[in-house]
Amino acid sequence: MKNPEAQQDVSVSQGIRMMFYVMKPSETSFQTLEEVPDYVRKATPLFISLMLLELVISWIRKGKPLGGLDDALASLSAGIMSQLPRLFYRSIELTSYVYIWENYRLISLPWDSPWTWYLTFLGVDFGYYWFHRMAHEVNIMWAGHQTHHSSEGYNLSTALRQSVLQIYTSWIFYSPLALFIPPSVYAVHLQFNLLYQFWIHTEVIDNLGPLELILNTPSHHRVHHGRNRYCIDKNFAGTLIIWDRIFGTFEAENEKVVYGLTHPINTFEPFKVQFHHLVNIWTTFWATPGLFNKFSVIFKGPGWSPGKPRLGLIEEIPEVEGKEVPFSSSASQLLKMYVVAQFALMLAFYEETFADKAVLSQVTLLLRVCFIILTLTSIGFLLDQRPKAAVLETFRCLVFLILCRSGHLKPCISSLSFAFELLLLLSHFSRVRLCA
Repeated sequence: MKNPEAQQDVSVSQGIRMMFYVMKPSETSFQTLEEVPDYVRKATPLFISLMLLELVISWIRKGKPLGGLDDALASLSAGIMSQLPRLFYRSIELTSYVYIWENYRLISLPWDSPWTWYLTFLGVDFGYYWFHRMAHEVNIMWAGHQTHHSSEGYNLSTALRQSVLQIYTSWIFYSPLALFIPPSVYAVHLQFNLLYQFWIHTEVIDNLGPLELILNTPSHHRVHHGRNRYCIDKNFAGTLIIWDRIFGTFEAENEKVVYGLTHPINTFEPFKVQFHHLVNIWTTFWATPGLFNKFSVIFKGPGWSPGKPRLGLIEEIPEVEGKEVPFSSSASQLLKMYVVAQFALMLAFYEETFADKAVLSQVTLLLRVCFIILTLTSIGFLLDQRPKAAVLETFRCLVFLILCRSGHLKPCISSLSFAFELLLLLSHFSRVRLCA
């Protein structure tokens, strides 16, 4: 077995290959769960590099970027919020799996066998297909997954628009693997399956020829993100499109795809992006007569109502004309520059918090998480041009100064602490004048 410490390093070659699921069993097999690298966090530089590459290619081809800055910030904000619970505890997808493995496993397949590796690849992808399908067909699960579909753009930043709630149901579909697949092997493929799905969120790749028959590709996944009637509840695959072909949910891309929810939410505020459908379920639950119907609101499809089929009626999906204009922020360019600067500063604190979480106190971690959420919320308010945006941003700046003074946050360059705080206040008051 390799040195556990050495296994934490991921080479440039491995970093690129893991994004496309072309790693070898021999280099990604580990005896214990603790030895498995955090491939997703190590992919952060690749996420940024590929998004920049997509931006350049789009600019060359069309003279403009794919999607708006406001939509990209909303997607990145959702991704950040989905990761914050990891500062306090391990993902439920792993803890539940380990519990089943330790208490109920039937057999133990060898962790270092290529056969185990490939079987897990198929098992995780098959489990993802059924989780993903149920996330569209069961309303309470859709309440989590809809976050990922709420973007009206389709680019690599959309891949990072992840749900806070989704992992609390996805683990169910992987749990049968815990009866015979070691947790370390499962943890590797859970990450690779997720990483593979990053690069397929793009419009700069058209068609991949024969690979379209087997793999989930940008073309197939564009259909999945469409709100055209022919796109609804199609192409649930993670890595292999064969599951959709087998179970009758495959649809090829033909007419122009219009992206987003069938009823756009028209907001960049992170809590609405994450939880608005839960509010809708709550309202519909109490407005629907009959106990059986009330539970049907929760467990049948998002389009169901009394007297309709389980998944609702496709005829009730609003028609698209291909001329739809995505929701965009009415904020000034200067205000958007301010928002980007604050987001970048928050991102630096976010990365530092994850890097130092082992040495930070629980109080500091909690305060930093609250500040990150406050920042994301304030950014959403500013982009939405909410009436209370200036008040919330003023409060956020004061909280920042208090956390810095109390030692729970620190500027990137401690020797410039006072200048940094002064610059923050000056930029804030300039922004307030812009909002007036």
